[in-house]
Amino acid sequence: MSRDLTPGSLTRRGRLRVYLGSAPGVGKTYRMLDEARRRQERGAEVAVGYIECHGRVHTENMLEGLDVIPRLTRTYRGTDFKEMDLDALLARRPSVALVDELAHTNIPGGRHAKRWQDIEELLAAGIDVITTVNIQHLESLNDVVQKITGIPQRETVPDEVVRKADQLELVDMAPQALRRRMAHGNVYKAEKVDAALSNYFRVGNLTALRELALLWVAGRVDEGLRDYRATHNIDRVWETRERVVVALTGGPEGETLVRRAARIADRTAGGELLAVHITRSDGLAGASPGNLAEQRQLVETLGGSYHVVIGDDIPTALLAFARAHDATQLVLGTSRRGRINRFLTGPGIGETTVDASEDIDVHMVTHEFTGRGRLPSLGRRHSKRRTIAGFTSGLVLPAFLTAVLSQLHSVNLTAVALIFQLGVVAVALLGGAFSALMASLIASLLLNYYFIPPVHSFTIGETNNVIALVVFAAVALTVSTVVDRATRQTARAARATAEAETISTLAGSVLRGADALPALLDKSRTAFGMESVALLARTGGEVLARSDSGVESSGEREVTEVPAGTDALLVLTGRRLPAADQRVLAAFAAHIAAALERDRLATVAAEVEPIKAADRMRTALLAAVSHDLRTPLAAARASVGSLRSPDVEFSPEDQAELLATADESLVKLTGLVDNLLDMSRLQAGALTLHLAETHLDEVLPRALDSLADPDAPVQPLDLETAPAVLADPPLLERVLANVITNALRYNAPGAPVLVAASSHQDRVEIRVIDRGPGIAPEDRDRVFLPFQRLGDTDNTTGVGLGLALSRGLAEAMGGSLEVEDTPGGGTTMLLTLPAAVRPGAAGLGAAGFEAAESELAEGAVE
Repeated sequence: MSRDLTPGSLTRRGRLRVYLGSAPGVGKTYRMLDEARRRQERGAEVAVGYIECHGRVHTENMLEGLDVIPRLTRTYRGTDFKEMDLDALLARRPSVALVDELAHTNIPGGRHAKRWQDIEELLAAGIDVITTVNIQHLESLNDVVQKITGIPQRETVPDEVVRKADQLELVDMAPQALRRRMAHGNVYKAEKVDAALSNYFRVGNLTALRELALLWVAGRVDEGLRDYRATHNIDRVWETRERVVVALTGGPEGETLVRRAARIADRTAGGELLAVHITRSDGLAGASPGNLAEQRQLVETLGGSYHVVIGDDIPTALLAFARAHDATQLVLGTSRRGRINRFLTGPGIGETTVDASEDIDVHMVTHEFTGRGRLPSLGRRHSKRRTIAGFTSGLVLPAFLTAVLSQLHSVNLTAVALIFQLGVVAVALLGGAFSALMASLIASLLLNYYFIPPVHSFTIGETNNVIALVVFAAVALTVSTVVDRATRQTARAARATAEAETISTLAGSVLRGADALPALLDKSRTAFGMESVALLARTGGEVLARSDSGVESSGEREVTEVPAGTDALLVLTGRRLPAADQRVLAAFAAHIAAALERDRLATVAAEVEPIKAADRMRTALLAAVSHDLRTPLAAARASVGSLRSPDVEFSPEDQAELLATADESLVKLTGLVDNLLDMSRLQAGALTLHLAETHLDEVLPRALDSLADPDAPVQPLDLETAPAVLADPPLLERVLANVITNALRYNAPGAPVLVAASSHQDRVEIRVIDRGPGIAPEDRDRVFLPFQRLGDTDNTTGVGLGLALSRGLAEAMGGSLEVEDTPGGGTTMLLTLPAAVRPGAAGLGAAGFEAAESELAEGAVE
């Protein structure tokens, strides 16, 4: 019985279940059918929208008893294809629909270009869908898979489609087990097994793909776990995976900390390294941009990730970041502050972090800079905490010194006054001039009351003591003021140094050129402690580039705009920038404007380069063909002129010879002009292709007939049984003729040129084999450049266009042309073209692989 899915009756969106495999043959389709049978036994209505069994008996048996929706026939370029009938499946309205091959590309003519879009429509109609996909089809892993297998994947599915699945199940199988399954004939037909095992299904390939699949699924599981913890307000760390966070200050000890944290993360499989720099919201002074850039590069080299977080309370911000990323261990460097510094400023970041870390393990790593820091540079704008500490010290320290010194009867008045003066200087270092002024006044009163006779009275008995007290107060005030001013000057010098380092780094980014604009925006954001930085076009407000921290700071946010050249605005979002930062921000904007202009000029240069290349091609063409055009023209004109001459009477034999000479010259001229025209069309991108199912045993004879010597020793090897290719027949004929001509030119005397073909994956490989001198590895790319001649047997004919044109035509038809060594000596030209009929999918024909399902590994899919 069908469900009522009329408008208004739907109560939910359909649920998607995805079986993800690491490679073809692991059993995704079988598992999907097994799940379908289980649901049907429980009373669910199950319909098969599309299943690809690839002739596997065990999989076909699983279809028994299931409702299979007949496939829709769609014609494309004269060939019929079987596709899923989406409308019939929607009309059937089952509870569960089985749709195999999520990444499949639909034949043109349907509502959607991709099968995953068909599935979206089924889900929107309230139908649960079960589907399958291999890891190599995920868009984000496409380039990684190509590096592993050497095969580009034409069909991909956005990661988000799989990530949003309600249920994701990994179908896993050890590489050795999968290879045994193949050897037993359970995946491919017997004639394909050896080629598959020696190519795509090598143990190394399968192991790497399996690791990709496991890691990708683990990442999705981790996302689900984080969502669960957030939904249930679980703040404590769950140690499901080792995540090591290393805190970087921009100091010289950073590299030591990063390497130590990386070693800790590497102790367990799947360990993750995260580096974080907490930037205060008080501008540039504090961290060295140069050091941070080097440390970031080191982190990324070691496989970690680098983050920047804004926060004035560094321990709190650091622990919040660690808990947000479910970190299990935190690596900090021991303090660079000396003992006096620690005494004056109190507990450091490391101690505070350890006290508040709770269930996160904290590693305090020693380094060569431990305890070598200078006295605190306290003259910068004091924080509220420091102001309170200075005020408290101004009150407490004089009283403490009085209590101690009053018990030491051997200490005279001069020593007592100097000790009080030292205390005032310490208060000035900690809290600034105001705290020191208060401390000096209190110290003066206490000195008078407890140490200047008569004691315990504010009366002073001797004039000298009055002078001493006044001098003490004056010196204390003067010294505290000087100390405060010196520390402020030190802070300004440190800020100037930081600004100079930052601007120097900016200049280096612009000079390096590559990706300068994103790097400059990142530096702008981190240097000024902003949430985001964007570069906007002045007209239209288009976002030209953007950098986000990914972490929002607490408190009010403001937007700061500054011109970046005449055509752009630099927009910073985050804290309010003080006036001191505006000057440096203007320098940032100037460098960004320069980088923007450089990118514009690079774009213009890139647009001009094809024109320059075309000009170089024309110049080379004219220089190269002058002689080659003149020779056949001269021969043809001489022959025809002789025949037309009334002064000479030629015998029939001479006339025939002259006509043959003219004909041969014109044939050469025609071939040369054809090559030139085709090369020009390739260069201009104006070559029109008519791809069709092409049989090699039909094309090769025509190619041989077009040779200068139709009786040249060329030996085809069983081309009648070779698979058909998807190609433009006249162009393929030209390619074969050029390649064979090249082989004949350099072949050993008396040896035939061999032409063989074999299928490999979803391609057909055509080999033209000669026994000539061969081509050195360093020259193999040069032979495909126009006007290059590398032979040593006949270097007087042709302009060197044959192989360049042949490679261009092969690539235009979706293939390639490469050079290999012939075993025993010689050169093998390997021409690779798409197969017209892939294994397991009869009648693919003219639609080609752009509109058909293509799989890595022998063209078979589950």
